[in-house]
Amino acid sequence: MTGAVSDTYVAALQHDLVEVPEGAHVLGVVRRPTPWFWAQVDANEPALAPPTELLDAVKVRQAELQTTGLDDAPAHNAAMDEVDYEARYLAHLEESEDARAAIDDLRARLAEGEDVVLVCFENTDEKRCHRTLLRERLERGG
Repeated sequence: MTGAVSDTYVAALQHDLVEVPEGAHVLGVVRRPTPWFWAQVDANEPALAPPTELLDAVKVRQAELQTTGLDDAPAHNAAMDEVDYEARYLAHLEESEDARAAIDDLRARLAEGEDVVLVCFENTDEKRCHRTLLRERLERGG
């Protein structure tokens, strides 16, 4: 890999909290981009987003945990652990033909020296997120 891969969240782009390398391909990796999301990315690849049923499982468990008094981010992170989010998301990347094709495209961009910035909604200063798992996978060459 000769290009660099990084990740950030859309609000950081909107408020100039991060620097995007000049010429980088800014790629959304969300299932349902909003109109204001499109203004911050060059493209979006929904195949690299978590499956809807996995997102729903996290949201349901997070809401349950919040009723016990946990704040938003700790409840989110605990819910991810409880639903085995990481393993299920990584399995999705392996099992989905569309996800594998999108990863192959990213690998080709990186091999050609292009920098890629993965973008979704979560602020990972507080919450864990799939885009970081995806970045780590690309960095490992997997």
